Amino acid sequence: MTVPPPSLSPELIARFAAIVGPNQALTAPADLAPYIAEDRARFPGRSPLVLRPGSTEEVAAICRLASAERIALVPQGGNTGLVGGQTPLNGEVVVSLKRMDRLRELDLASNTMTVEAGMILQHAQEHAAAADRLFPLSLGAQGSCTIGGNLSTNAGGTAALAYGLARDMALGLEVVLADGRVLNGLSKLKKDNTGYDLRDLFIGAEGTLGIITAATLKLFPKPRAVATAFVGLRSPQHALTLLQLARDAAASELTSFELIAEIAVRFSVAIGNRDPLSGRHPWYVLLEVSSPRSDARDTLEAILTAALEQEVIDDAVIAESLSQRAAFWKLREEISPSQKPEGGSIKHDVSVPVAAVPAFIEQANDAVTRLIPGARPVPFGHLGDGNIHYNVSQPVGADAAAFLARWHEVNAVVFAIVQQLGGSISAEHGIGVLKRDELPMVKDKVAMALMRSIKATLDPLGIMNPGKVL
Repeated sequence: MTVPPPSLSPELIARFAAIVGPNQALTAPADLAPYIAEDRARFPGRSPLVLRPGSTEEVAAICRLASAERIALVPQGGNTGLVGGQTPLNGEVVVSLKRMDRLRELDLASNTMTVEAGMILQHAQEHAAAADRLFPLSLGAQGSCTIGGNLSTNAGGTAALAYGLARDMALGLEVVLADGRVLNGLSKLKKDNTGYDLRDLFIGAEGTLGIITAATLKLFPKPRAVATAFVGLRSPQHALTLLQLARDAAASELTSFELIAEIAVRFSVAIGNRDPLSGRHPWYVLLEVSSPRSDARDTLEAILTAALEQEVIDDAVIAESLSQRAAFWKLREEISPSQKPEGGSIKHDVSVPVAAVPAFIEQANDAVTRLIPGARPVPFGHLGDGNIHYNVSQPVGADAAAFLARWHEVNAVVFAIVQQLGGSISAEHGIGVLKRDELPMVKDKVAMALMRSIKATLDPLGIMNPGKVL
């Protein structure tokens, strides 16, 4: 069941405002604007009210009132999502968790920290570093995305190869349910076989089942040495061979392995970044080895030497300073914004089995360019875990609006290849509204039925982020 768009009377707005305080209940258009728009401008939103609670108790009170009055809510973290999951598309009330950004506990004996959902990811990393620990989740948006949003979308990022996704970094959650009840699950335990793992229901649910208000996160030993290389090679298949060499030599100390097509490097260079290699190559890899000892560079040099001797790679450079390492990563992280000057870009966040990545890229490139002659595929991403951001830039000189109008046509051919190879249409960005209509076509029918049953049980009135995912 989905509730109709809410009609908020002044009296009801006042009741919500009384929960959070008048200064934290926003109604003026200028104050609402940052919460109802997102960077890609694909999902124009509207809302009569943004609430900024400062505690779990206030979130619970908001949900109790919303449930009683059947008012739809959209939970929101840093508003950096890419699939429209955080946007109030039909006039829902936005519940922004940004004020809930406290570090509740740091437990070095358990190697955990408990933080509130509104904490910015970069601040969580800094809290861990100050305690000589590592919180390894790392994303391009880490300066503005929040822990609650990361967990709600099960974010991946560049360190997933070694540490897993956001789900793998959370031991426990505190969640406010649609009716205002609070699930107190902030466990530090690695072993707890006491029935269903309710935590995993909410991680990746995109706020459709409840509002995550806090999480207990795993911490890891801080690396004592990090070595980073930028490599030029001939094909994704060569990159796959390099990945195997690197895994054999570095094992779990191989923490990042990013595959980048030449066109993506050219786009990033065009907005001011520098190609670390003197010559041009059809493909590139950015890889990193992190060690608790001081031998990360020795390990990386051994990997590259073996790869050169076996003619797996054609050129490579190792970062000689922190600033050079930062420049390597800046080139990678600015691939997405570098596509904007090139016109319209149709995005895909997909995954296939690692061994199938070369076949996926070859088949997708062929299918997309046959569908739209002159289209420019821009594949890049996390080869180590099979996650490819398969973006397609418009033909040079084409009309951007006409190109973007074919978004779902391009999706269809790309997703068909993903399915054929046993992959997923969403690796780390979620479903939101962007992929909602495609989900039933690719998801197991029993799985879809179970998802709908869970939604109906936890949110029988349909007030939690309606119209997203399902």
